[in-house]
Amino acid sequence: MNQVELSKQPITTIKQLLSQPVDDETLAILDQDERKGVKELLLRYDKVQKKRAQLKEDYLRKFIYEQAVKNEGYQLICGVDEVGRGPLAGPVVAAAVILPEACDLMGLTDSKQLSSTKREFFFEAIQQQALAVGVGIVSPDVIDDINILEATKQAMIEAIDSLPLTPDYLLLDAIKLNTPIQQQSLIKGDMKSISIASASVIAKVTRDRIMAHYDEEYPGYDFIHNQGYGTKSHLEGLKTHGVTSIHRRSFAPVKAYL
Repeated sequence: MNQVELSKQPITTIKQLLSQPVDDETLAILDQDERKGVKELLLRYDKVQKKRAQLKEDYLRKFIYEQAVKNEGYQLICGVDEVGRGPLAGPVVAAAVILPEACDLMGLTDSKQLSSTKREFFFEAIQQQALAVGVGIVSPDVIDDINILEATKQAMIEAIDSLPLTPDYLLLDAIKLNTPIQQQSLIKGDMKSISIASASVIAKVTRDRIMAHYDEEYPGYDFIHNQGYGTKSHLEGLKTHGVTSIHRRSFAPVKAYL
């Protein structure tokens, strides 16, 4: 449309036009429109586009480590992360994810920064797009036997071993593993690497589903909401009902209720 045609369009039509990206020529024409409603729509459009640009920039930044490793000749780069080191009950769960070079996971970040709805959405998207996904689960009794750090490493190794493909490079979130596979440990890796962020989501959703099942098996501890962390409702459950088979007996304050 030219300037005359656009100036004759109702605000609702222009709103619909600006609901998606438009070319610079159209924006320049709309900028000449003196109607207050059009000015407001342009301001809103500008904010949306800047937000989209920032999201895209943040998304592309999450590929930096993967690309650097690929430039060294590695092909199957695997992100590894865990969930559940801090809870008083339930397993520690790790995930390993190998993504293709091209994937559409815009908005993906550390699972703790995402709503449960977003986590479920990305869980399915990762499962559909990933070249390989592996999960490792280590039970509370093993955590008590070997300590939570060693249990976390064991869960990660199990996740890697369960992959249908063997990775040639690992990107890890602030941990090092005893494995012959080349690796790199990143502080806050789930915020920096798309592969680690993917593993974070797989691990988080997997563990949350496990704790939802335990909430039915062991009512009274509010596992559906606290996922085994030491919330007020969980501690009240411990006081009232005692220690279950999924509690970590080496953890305080569970010890106090034995």
